[in-house]
Amino acid sequence: MASTDINQVSEQVQKKWAPLFMNELRESLLLPSLINKDYEGAIGQEGDTVYVSQINAPTGELRTVGTDADTFGSQLLSTTRVAIVANKRAVASFEIADTAQLMSQLDSHESAIRESLLFAVAQQVNNYCYSLVAASTSAPDHSIASVTDFNAAQISSNRMLAAQAKWSRSKPWYILADPSYYSDILNAATLTSSDYVGSDMPVVGGQIAKQRFGFSIFEDNALPLDQALTFSPDFMGMVMQYQPRFKLSDLHPQKKFGYLLSVDIVFGASQLIQGSVKHIQTFNSAWVNP
Repeated sequence: MASTDINQVSEQVQKKWAPLFMNELRESLLLPSLINKDYEGAIGQEGDTVYVSQINAPTGELRTVGTDADTFGSQLLSTTRVAIVANKRAVASFEIADTAQLMSQLDSHESAIRESLLFAVAQQVNNYCYSLVAASTSAPDHSIASVTDFNAAQISSNRMLAAQAKWSRSKPWYILADPSYYSDILNAATLTSSDYVGSDMPVVGGQIAKQRFGFSIFEDNALPLDQALTFSPDFMGMVMQYQPRFKLSDLHPQKKFGYLLSVDIVFGASQLIQGSVKHIQTFNSAWVNP
């Protein structure tokens, strides 16, 4: 008579949960979902390194025909690169005494167990990305303090800083604002009235973006009070293992009845080339990472 062992159950967990995990991780987390992930498929396991490089533009020369235009100088080709190492592992687990609840949720798309594990892992990835935020404090300063009202004038000032820093227009620009700053935006008629609003309103993480001054603006309740992050996606890059690992293990070797259920994913992130001037930190008293 055939019987189902723990390895077969574990396979079921991986097949049924992994696709849901990846969708939720990429859509629900605002900062990790918006930064550059062009190199995500380049890692296969923990410890892998991805190098992001750019060829530095030469100075060039302007010469005058009939004077010195018959000759020209040359420069050595130079490059700049940043390494992104997949050296972080986000993990969450439950120790379950009775498998009845677990087994009853394997086919559920609204599993409370799954939601709790995913939230814990997602929060770790989100917090780590925020820990890398460090805007340039050289003139012009991209770390702006003592902002009590995140209004149209302040957003316009951020747009000017972005333009001066020559942010690429090949990708959209974003603002993530805490609920307090976001309320400042909602309270300003010129930022909310349909008389001033365009019709292009993208959706990220279930939120409809407000398009103002060239930015897509979202509310991010992970940010502490009176803080906003303005950025180009190229200020930070993230690599992530494509397939997360779910594992269900019997606790009997520990002389315990029950099971240990865990999920983990290997990832890495880093500020990219000139990343410190490709984002702006706006805050009131002090910047505090989530």
